[in-house]
Amino acid sequence: MRINVFASILAFALGAVVISVAAEGRQEDHSETFRQLELFGDVLSRIESDYVTETDQTALIEAAIDGMLASLDPHSAYHNPDAYEDLRVTTRGEYGGLGMEVTKRDEYITIVSPISDTPAERAGLRTNDRIIAVDGDSIIGITVDSAVEMMRGAVGEPVTITIARGTEDPFDVTLVRDTIPLRTVATRIDDGIPYLRIAGFNERTTEMLLEGISDLEEENGGPLPGLILDIRYNPGGLLDQAIGVTDVFLDGGEVVSTRNRDPRDTQRYNARPGDRLNGAPIVVLINEGSASAAEIVAGALQDRERAELVGMTSFGKGSVQTIIPLRGGRDGALRLTTGRYYTPAGRSIQGTGIVPDLQISSFPISEDEAENAHPTLEADLPGALENESGAERADADIAEIEQPPADWPETEDYQLSRAREILRQAMESQQAALH
Repeated sequence: MRINVFASILAFALGAVVISVAAEGRQEDHSETFRQLELFGDVLSRIESDYVTETDQTALIEAAIDGMLASLDPHSAYHNPDAYEDLRVTTRGEYGGLGMEVTKRDEYITIVSPISDTPAERAGLRTNDRIIAVDGDSIIGITVDSAVEMMRGAVGEPVTITIARGTEDPFDVTLVRDTIPLRTVATRIDDGIPYLRIAGFNERTTEMLLEGISDLEEENGGPLPGLILDIRYNPGGLLDQAIGVTDVFLDGGEVVSTRNRDPRDTQRYNARPGDRLNGAPIVVLINEGSASAAEIVAGALQDRERAELVGMTSFGKGSVQTIIPLRGGRDGALRLTTGRYYTPAGRSIQGTGIVPDLQISSFPISEDEAENAHPTLEADLPGALENESGAERADADIAEIEQPPADWPETEDYQLSRAREILRQAMESQQAALH
């Protein structure tokens, strides 16, 4: 058994050597690599022969791969075939589930918003409801990914979730999983103010954005006078979709650049001519949950002075991951960090985040909370890449953060309310300038 295992590992290593020789044009000494691989084979063989219970060789090797990738940074990972298929589902556009956008606040999986016409909405679930158990198993403290995996499943199967809502006693809700279209764009007009939310970036996000703008124009009875673009709690997604979304609002010019280990691999992505809103003012809402692709959009619109950013400093994920299928996906895939992205002004926001033009909190913050309490951010993750420029995330200065009044209702979205006021003023100013 040990000979077979080591032969497979050695074959993989030799393949890597061939690639290295082709890339560098010279033979390198890989004797130390081979020695370490032989060590791995020795350890695996000893575990299989002497461990107190029988072991699963596949699980052991997967665990070793997981550990190797985890030692690189928080975003590099191995997806086994099942996990790779789940990843493909989330980027394609639909899945079997309950239909709600969730995030983690403190230790609780919290509903950001139920998706229209899904089991979650039909069951009356609300924004800020906390999900504390799934089928009787507590999910307090677990990751969002783990909670989502527990709630997704085959269409037609029931699942019971336990909800904690405000000061009410926790209660159970049983829902039947349905096919959930991953519609990442939602629109509405409130008191004459067009609003568009992007919850993530899958393969159809740019297409849905254009459809959403057309829907808003139809509802408005003509071209939009302005737009609130809400990308709070948007965890990111596909790079090409972030570029496509930004392209909608820019009349040419750079959107983002990516730089890999080899400087020759630097790529710059530009918007095409034509601003879909014809220069109408835009207010972008961001917060600590706006990450990765969402930060690309926010950073580009801020650097290009196309929008005013309102909210709180974003998550700070400035790295690019490439999905690399293994044997065509039969052996799963690697999600490997292959580069960093930079805003049009050349900023790397790795670890630092995008600082909004106007910092507004959605809830009151005490001095102690500003210094000691904040959600987990990119810079807090073990093994997170450092910012190449040496920049660090600025501490929150409570004196510079606008907060809701003491009597502000908890059920009202203060950031959104202020964004409406700011956009309305910008629209009025633009109209006055035109006349």
